[in-house]
Amino acid sequence: MITISILGLDQYLVGTYSEENTKKLADLYEVKPSEISFYSPNAFYFHEGFDQTSWNALVRIHAPQECEVLEDKVTAYLFKTLKKIAIHISVEYFYYDKKHRHTYINPDYPRFITEQNAVVVDEPLEDEEEDIYDGNIFAELDDRNK
Repeated sequence: MITISILGLDQYLVGTYSEENTKKLADLYEVKPSEISFYSPNAFYFHEGFDQTSWNALVRIHAPQECEVLEDKVTAYLFKTLKKIAIHISVEYFYYDKKHRHTYINPDYPRFITEQNAVVVDEPLEDEEEDIYDGNIFAELDDRNK
């Protein structure tokens, strides 16, 4: 499993980026697309008190040790594709021995949420107006203060 964490970009932007680039990254890493996951926290990236979101992006990749030989190709691809959505980009690699990664896959559920199995919650229609109280909510207090 290869986890690509992107700090300093909007999480929805990263979601779109992952949708558009997972297959190519899997090809570069010579793995199945199911072996690539993205992580993008709902956070900001700061420097000296100034928000750097979309200005400076930090990509951290956790991958098995044998992926190290592909680092230059992956970095070039990340720079080429991320420069469309970030001004400055840094990439850091963290490699691990596969024997130190453990995963439990619950057999009762699909491995990933996809368009085919996602649960869609219907939003209330905009035509449905809520009853809004337009009276004086302080009337009782006003009567006491007279």
